[in-house]
Amino acid sequence: MSAAVACLALLAAAPAGAALKVSWMPGFHAPGTPARYDKVGLIKVGSPSARNVLVLEPGTSAAAAYFVPLAKWIVASAPRWQVWAVERRESLLEDQSEANLAKQGKASATQLFDYYLGYLTNKQITHHFHLIPDSSVEFAKQWGMKVAVQDLHRVIAAAKKLGGRVVLGGHSLGGSVVTAYATWNFSGRAGADGLAGLVYDDGGSLPSVSAQAARTELAHLDAPSATPWLSFGGPASAGGFPAPYAGLFNLTGALGVLLEPNSPSLGQTFPLLPSVLKPGVPATNEGQYGYAFNAATSPANLLAAQAHLWKGISSRTINGYHGWDGSGALTPITRYAAMFSGIGIQSADGTEWYFPQRLTDDTGAVGNGIANPAQRVLDVNSTMGRQLPRGLLIYAFATVLGKRGVLLGAQALAAQSQIPSRNLTLVDRQSTYSHNDPAGAYPHNAFFSRLIPFLKRIG
Repeated sequence: MSAAVACLALLAAAPAGAALKVSWMPGFHAPGTPARYDKVGLIKVGSPSARNVLVLEPGTSAAAAYFVPLAKWIVASAPRWQVWAVERRESLLEDQSEANLAKQGKASATQLFDYYLGYLTNKQITHHFHLIPDSSVEFAKQWGMKVAVQDLHRVIAAAKKLGGRVVLGGHSLGGSVVTAYATWNFSGRAGADGLAGLVYDDGGSLPSVSAQAARTELAHLDAPSATPWLSFGGPASAGGFPAPYAGLFNLTGALGVLLEPNSPSLGQTFPLLPSVLKPGVPATNEGQYGYAFNAATSPANLLAAQAHLWKGISSRTINGYHGWDGSGALTPITRYAAMFSGIGIQSADGTEWYFPQRLTDDTGAVGNGIANPAQRVLDVNSTMGRQLPRGLLIYAFATVLGKRGVLLGAQALAAQSQIPSRNLTLVDRQSTYSHNDPAGAYPHNAFFSRLIPFLKRIG
């Protein structure tokens, strides 16, 4: 076994030797959606005999595998809990075939890159990924908050059947989904009924947009020429990544770090990768990937993708290529790469290649779960914000989104339902943590160190 494959096996190892996978269950029937996509997936981490479940909802352009390293750590420290990471239906559109081979040691980093990206500039590559025309997935323009919440409702129901306590958490936009679910009106009952707690990892809900703003967004999305998908980091003209390229660059980059960290960077010489993501010196796969997502070197429009991978491009070279100096990192680069590669898990990675624009638009109508005009426009039914269980526990951890977007929102949500302040755990790490450090920081992690006592308090 090669050193690279041995490294992959170590990173992929799950508790008790169990192989992780995405399991799919029937989801909400979204109007116009083919039945094969009316599903919601889960990556389940922990002992099947553990009755308590922490359900985690990913954020913008993130997928279930993003949570796996954190989930393994959680269940090792709180063995009475399982962690269920949600895989939204849009992941069913992804072609993971070459990534699966790479994870098995059957495809090199170069073959992986060529399959997903290299063919775009090299017409001699005939074995490659094929884009999905927007016109063939018009139905995905309906994949908004209602679909996400109703899919999540199936997941929560399955978790409750285990007979233990259920906590719902979310990262970034996933925090908005948490608030939407908790305050959703399910036939006169709030979604939070039956939940023991809510967890906000640098996410939450801001004040709702106006009805006019909601109508404008909806009209833009409904235009025949509009794509169903979000462009990550803004429009392409401003350095953003239209679907599916944020996912493809992140998948190939992350697996490059794990498969061939010291090889010359495949991304650095690729003309379609924005120059702002390329170091000014020849770099290895690890060096270029670290430079692209490190908080000190990554561009501002990729704030949602950053972590403290520290210190930066190494002065030392390997065959003339500069590696990565991770000294003092909050989030080790190999851990970050494991989060986004989905190493050890077939047909899954940590980035959604296709993220619905409608889901982003609908977050603007959630507010703190109080009925508002924008909700009627966007068919968002989060109206039970004053009727949450008073015994509900809430944990909110703020990084770059800060107090307003995370902590104050959690406090307001509690106050509306007269949830006592002793039920709240509020942590502000705005000045020291990047957006992805709560899930990635290791072995010292302020988010994790408060999460475990929070869970143990519940069950």
